[in-house]
Amino acid sequence: MRWVTFTENNHDAERTGLLVDGRIHASTPDTTLIGLLGDDGTRLAAQGDELRRDPHQVFELDAVRVCAPIPRPPTVRDFYAFEQHVRTARQRRGLEMDPDWYELPVFYFSNPYAICGPDADVAIPPGCAEMDYELEVAAVVGIGGADLDPEDAQRGIAGYCVMNDWSARDIQRREMKLSMGPVKGKDFATSIGPVFVTPDELEDTRRNKSYDLEMTASVNGVEYSRASLADIFWSFGEMLAYASRGTRVETGDVIGSGTCGTGCILELSMVHGTDRYPWLQPGDVVELSVERLGMLRNRVAAGGPLRPLR
Repeated sequence: MRWVTFTENNHDAERTGLLVDGRIHASTPDTTLIGLLGDDGTRLAAQGDELRRDPHQVFELDAVRVCAPIPRPPTVRDFYAFEQHVRTARQRRGLEMDPDWYELPVFYFSNPYAICGPDADVAIPPGCAEMDYELEVAAVVGIGGADLDPEDAQRGIAGYCVMNDWSARDIQRREMKLSMGPVKGKDFATSIGPVFVTPDELEDTRRNKSYDLEMTASVNGVEYSRASLADIFWSFGEMLAYASRGTRVETGDVIGSGTCGTGCILELSMVHGTDRYPWLQPGDVVELSVERLGMLRNRVAAGGPLRPLR
């Protein structure tokens, strides 16, 4: 099933609907996508079957504004799970791969209040001169739990969507020298969408620890990045199991894969130079596409002034 969260034109209330033949079969106004999660998928499947037969309303896609599938997730964790991206970035800094990377699927917490959806403008954060995108896939937790094993954690995933982990590289660089980052280098925006796709839609593409889905990124219509989700080193089940170790993950939590190989300007500019791959500027249009998950499009906007702290 392929789900969307949307608003009607000139209305603020978010609605949930099932995509059927390119049109939205909408649930009742008080139904949310996160409210349909929390079990083994039975409730979501039942609602989908009902909407195919008897939708509350039907909308054309161009008559609504599509939002982030989970507009306000309880938490957002972003991992670091593609070896090519990690290896390239470290090699260009004269570093070998740390053996612990193969033992610990590390992550950082991002800002759930900074979630945005497709076609939303993303402002450059104050003080940033090196704005970047990151091509990722996000998993959404359907069933929470503590101290999960990878198999149970994988079965508890309700669906997937495209994710752009926007990055202020110059701010991030300064913060991480202080051993407390990424912080403001990351928490100004995370885009997810446009659709929420249940695992059954992807099962025929399963390969290695994930799905063989082509991932691409373009800036102003020029392709920058290309990879496959099947190249991931850590499975989403393994990442979730680690996240739940000694604590809990909950329904609606968003789990980012981390950047795929070639999946950001930082990596590309390290290899090919900033003349070929310059940092993002106001007016640039970034399009991230993942096979079967759709295309996530955002325009970069000018940011506000940097206000002094003292």
